[in-house]
Amino acid sequence: FDPATASHVFSLAASDYLDPLFLPQLVTQIKAQAPNASIDIHPLSSDADYRNHLAQGTVDVVIGNWMRPPEDLHLGRLFGDEVVSLVAKHHPAVRRGWDAEAWLSAEHVAPTPTHPGARGVIDEHLAGLGLTRHITARCPHFGLIPAMVAGSLLVLTTGRQYCERFTAQLPVTILTPPVSFPRMMYYQLWHERTHASKAGRWLRDQVKSVAASLRASESTRAEAA
Repeated sequence: FDPATASHVFSLAASDYLDPLFLPQLVTQIKAQAPNASIDIHPLSSDADYRNHLAQGTVDVVIGNWMRPPEDLHLGRLFGDEVVSLVAKHHPAVRRGWDAEAWLSAEHVAPTPTHPGARGVIDEHLAGLGLTRHITARCPHFGLIPAMVAGSLLVLTTGRQYCERFTAQLPVTILTPPVSFPRMMYYQLWHERTHASKAGRWLRDQVKSVAASLRASESTRAEAA
């Protein structure tokens, strides 16, 4: 496999909870090194049976976050991220702070479940603690949620890296939830059928390097602040 001349079609499915810079940077990097390659990006939606797609070879790699990633697939850890809450700057909690009871009873916005009865990693962790938050809005388009938060009293709880991309663009700020969460872990998953593929290995290396570069730039920004 020679990326400079390959006309390979790379197919990947990705969670939109990822850093909004992740996929643009990945596509840019792939096209720079493999200009003749094609890239198909699929959402991790309610009708996306990613295990089956990986097994059939219609998807090369799946990128997302799981509390317990599936054990029947190969996985590579990309990064871990602190769980935080994003709120509008005018939200009362910015001024007053909040305890666990106030946080749970606040108006939360969450992604639409991937299938009936499904819980995301936030609600899965809360359920394990015997807690339930008050979700008053759901949206299937994660990238639109920060703008909804900016003009309301909604609370978005997700990874810090995702939230920090919006603090300079919107009147929002980041608060620490009063409930303790484990770090949110992001992985890439692939099937045994593509494990030894040179093209598949090259794609996974690009995913890994983009994740590392975004974490490095985030660390540099944090140190500068």
